[in-house]
Amino acid sequence: MNLRLISAVLAACLLAAGARAGETVSYDGGEEPGTVVVDTRSRTLLLVTGPDEAIAYDVAVGRPEEQWTGVVYVGRKSEWPSWSPTAAMRRRDPKLPALVHGGPGNPLGARALYLFADGGDTSYRIQGTNAPRSIGREASSGCIRMRNADVEDLYGRVDRGALVVVR
Repeated sequence: MNLRLISAVLAACLLAAGARAGETVSYDGGEEPGTVVVDTRSRTLLLVTGPDEAIAYDVAVGRPEEQWTGVVYVGRKSEWPSWSPTAAMRRRDPKLPALVHGGPGNPLGARALYLFADGGDTSYRIQGTNAPRSIGREASSGCIRMRNADVEDLYGRVDRGALVVVR
């Protein structure tokens, strides 16, 4: 069996069994401390803090047709970021604005960690949200959404350059 999958499932079970978002859980997935692991099936984000532990957060993930997997890194961080929908988003919904400035009404919420691969921006984010009811669901265009309080906590703990594993 895949030890990393078992560990992610265990973390999700701990959350379901009453662990609160942002709580330290047992985790032995093998990643280095500082690595962020997103389990799209359980809709859980884990920040690895030690050899056998992580901080777990509930998240929203991409709709089934928008989900992705891979290893990326945090290339940029922003507080109250502005949001520009991608061209694909605007084709799907022409009513979307070209730009929404940072603030409480912004879809990116209070903080954003910009995910990069091969030196370039992937257009995916780990971000807050102005739609907290989406947490725990397949709701985004591929970004990882967190409650604003949770993304503020994560933002302070994760450095630029940190690895992010999405599976």
